[in-house]
This record gives sequence, C-alpha cells and structure tokens, in this order.
Amino acid sequence: VPPTTPMCEVPSSAMTGTVVELSCKETEGSPPSEYQWYKNGVALLEKTGAGSARAANITYTMNKKSGTLLFNTVTKNDTGEYFCEASNGIGSSQKCSVKRLQV
Repeated sequence: VPPTTPMCEVPSSAMTGTVVELSCKETEGSPPSEYQWYKNGVALLEKTGAGSARAANITYTMNKKSGTLLFNTVTKNDTGEYFCEASNGIGSSQKCSVKRLQV
C-alpha cells in the first residue's frame, strides 16, 4: 500500500539553545514508510557517524524509521522551511506541507 500524506508537526518558533523535536507520521503505508526531512528544499543528512556529522556541523538527529527530527540545541541557523517526505517503495512518495521554524 503506498503511503498517504504524512502529518508533520513543526513548532512555529523556538528559543535558541532549547531542544526542539519535529515529527512526521503516516499510518496507511505498508510496508511502513521511511521519512526524510527537508530544510529549505534540501534533503537533510542522516547522522551516520560522529566524524561525518561533526564535519558537516550537524546539530540534529534524524530518525528515518520514526520520522523524528531532533535538535539538541537549536541555533539561529536552524531557522527555515521544513517538510518531510514519506516513502515505502510503493507508489509515489508523499510530502506534507512546508512549515516554517523561526529560532
């Protein structure tokens, strides 16, 4: 079963230095969907190892299985337009509407 449009939860604003979690979920897809977050239209990298993450200055953890995007300490650089895409290899992937996070 192809995925349906996912529900995205993005806070509209956050204080610098706080923990912020964005979530993305859809329940119709079978097999279960994997989720990819985008910021300003660019796919966010999954944190694979400490080395590559540090090199790219990644301040978040993206979980493709659960659909969460977790910022341990947000900075002004994290302000932007976010959306997520659900895909499970069947049919076309589905995106939620873009939401702006202001830090």
